Amino acid sequence: MTTYLLAGGGTAGHVNPLLALADLIREREPESKILVLGTKEGLEARLVPQRGYELRTIDRLPFPRKPSGYALKFPAKYLRAVSVVREMIRDEAVDVVVGFGGYASAPAYRAAKLENVPTVIHEANAKPGLANRQGAKRAAAVAVTFPGTPIQGAIVTGMPLRPEITSLDVKAARPAAREHFGLDPERTTLLVTGGSLGAKAINEGISANARALVAEGIQVLHVWGGLTEIVDPGVEGYHVIEYCDRMDLAFAACDLVVSRAGSTAVSEISGLGIPSILVPYGFGNGEQAFNASSVVEAGGAILVADEVLTPEWVLRELIPLATDEEQLERMGALAKQVGTLTGTEQLYDVVLDVLRAR
Repeated sequence: MTTYLLAGGGTAGHVNPLLALADLIREREPESKILVLGTKEGLEARLVPQRGYELRTIDRLPFPRKPSGYALKFPAKYLRAVSVVREMIRDEAVDVVVGFGGYASAPAYRAAKLENVPTVIHEANAKPGLANRQGAKRAAAVAVTFPGTPIQGAIVTGMPLRPEITSLDVKAARPAAREHFGLDPERTTLLVTGGSLGAKAINEGISANARALVAEGIQVLHVWGGLTEIVDPGVEGYHVIEYCDRMDLAFAACDLVVSRAGSTAVSEISGLGIPSILVPYGFGNGEQAFNASSVVEAGGAILVADEVLTPEWVLRELIPLATDEEQLERMGALAKQVGTLTGTEQLYDVVLDVLRAR
């Protein structure tokens, strides 16, 4: 029996790949023990127990970026968090720590090093976060989602993805998917999504042309998100929903998708071979533009900045693309060449190799 400590959380980009690996371990090794380390504030506080895993928490400790009272207290708080994780590793006889970045990961990496327990790191984004950049220097192995991620010696595994995505046959599921959303089974379908919170530029840039899109024979499934107020243009054939808990069916329903370029979104869209227009989030450390670079360079997606995604651009560029079946077919095939749906299995193999070497 192996005891795994999976560390990470905060955002869906950290929690979802962690849970994908946990599910595979549970399937392959039902006798093994899986512990998850996170914080009380992150998404993991809800999602991990929902999935049936034991969540251990430590304090949320953002790395201080400038002098402040918090910065003075940070070293002592960090050392306390490391001490808590060290005790956990000893008490539970943890065999390996697998980290996914986020606030819980840095103390876990340090504690594992001090307890002489191997660490495997998975970096979701093409531009690594601070915790993983530092942890990678002492890790037994580092796996990355995208080629070209600047971590020396990293193994490209792809993104660990949900089983409902990895098992999805897009073309076979399309009729049922369109029926699920009340869509016309025969019309070209555009999926628009800015993620769970939505994206103002995407929402406004596309919905402003609702009538023009529908007039060209394009039906739209627009997942608005929770960031901005829903404004339904009230055009027949333009379907607006606030949230979507069946993104697998949304992907199956569409011929083209407009999406933010989060690492999971890019991995799912390219892995499924769906042509896309990717609109990277312009803030943070700019990782979304890097996430999109491989599939864009391969010709499977088009990169568009927020400020470019205007109603005029939709008329000039998006509508001609959405109505060009041959071009969409080519883009989908090229996206699938650079995407992968086996990221979970590949990461699991990396972890097993580290355990064998130990």
